[in-house]
Amino acid sequence: MGYYVTVESGVKLYIEDINPEGSKTIVFLHGWPLSHRQFEYQFDVLPFMGYRCIGIDWRGFGKSDKPISGYNFDRLADDIRKVVDVLQLDNFTLVGHSTGGAIAIRYISRHNGNGVSKLVLVDAAAPVGFTTETATKFLTQALNDRPKMMREVTENFFFQYITSPFSEWFFQMGLEAAGWSTAAIIITLRDETLYADLQKILVPTLIVHGVHDKVIPFAQAQELSQKIKNAQLVPFHYSGHGAFWEEREKFNQLLRQFIG
Repeated sequence: MGYYVTVESGVKLYIEDINPEGSKTIVFLHGWPLSHRQFEYQFDVLPFMGYRCIGIDWRGFGKSDKPISGYNFDRLADDIRKVVDVLQLDNFTLVGHSTGGAIAIRYISRHNGNGVSKLVLVDAAAPVGFTTETATKFLTQALNDRPKMMREVTENFFFQYITSPFSEWFFQMGLEAAGWSTAAIIITLRDETLYADLQKILVPTLIVHGVHDKVIPFAQAQELSQKIKNAQLVPFHYSGHGAFWEEREKFNQLLRQFIG
């Protein structure tokens, strides 16, 4: 079922809540510039194994409201906190992909891990996001030819072959975002880092990263695994930036084993 949660005056986030009666809860944070729909191939499987799966579209993306401000990691983490409080979530697994991984890290450090029992970082954009060079290129495209930018994002995202219908679906998902929120996140990924947050993560952490990732280098996953106390790194040898889809059966099985 889908519904909205108000996170601040005039800003509502869209929530997809699948199998609310499930015995264990997983909260999914998507990547830039996508939406909760990127986890379709988790939502097809995990709820039928007894899990409650909650997908959150962050502000500016998917079906959520698209205000002109609030695109720093603190505010994005505070939005998640509001959703957690309103839904009274506790003892849940937090899964963050790419920029969603960065938001998940900031959520835990800023809110003392509120409600999170386990953390899963998938091709996370941490401890740093975009280089100045990459950010400048994306920013120019986002503000002048956003469809061209999204086409390039799609082409560089996956290591495995994707069909043209899948590519089109993925491309359109990225265009659901607002232009200004797409640009604002590029600036956040360029200017903010998460080094200071890592020591505050005390929950068991699973790090999944495609070894062929062209967006966030695999070396960053290695750095995360060294700096997060209770972390385990699992390389995905046949994936780029989309391990959640490229090796979905392995990913879903690993997630279930980790959650227990």
